[in-house]
Amino acid sequence: MSDAQDQIKQTVTTNDVVLFMKGTKTMPQCGFSSRVAGVLNFMGVEYADINVLADEGIRQGIKDFSDWPTIPQLYVKGEFVGGCDIITEMTLSGELDQLFDQKGVTYDKAAADKIREANA
Repeated sequence: MSDAQDQIKQTVTTNDVVLFMKGTKTMPQCGFSSRVAGVLNFMGVEYADINVLADEGIRQGIKDFSDWPTIPQLYVKGEFVGGCDIITEMTLSGELDQLFDQKGVTYDKAAADKIREANA
């Protein structure tokens, strides 16, 4: 396994929630990364943000690690959840809340409900 793969595996196993994204949670560098970070930020989820633009090895490595071609990528408790479209759908359907509940991830339920209300 390459250094990038080792680093990715270490990151997803030592953090409850990890977002591999373009940019950072405070300064996303693409609309898709911004949307997912915005959802997590609004819901008050504590998460590690990994800027794939800062390291080409990580940028390609995460695609190989997950066998998923796009970024952003969200991991919860070491499990790959999905990219922007999947996270958006899960947020609007309430599935993301259920996943966080099942995995013991703290989030603001009222904020999650507000997202759904605003998109109803």
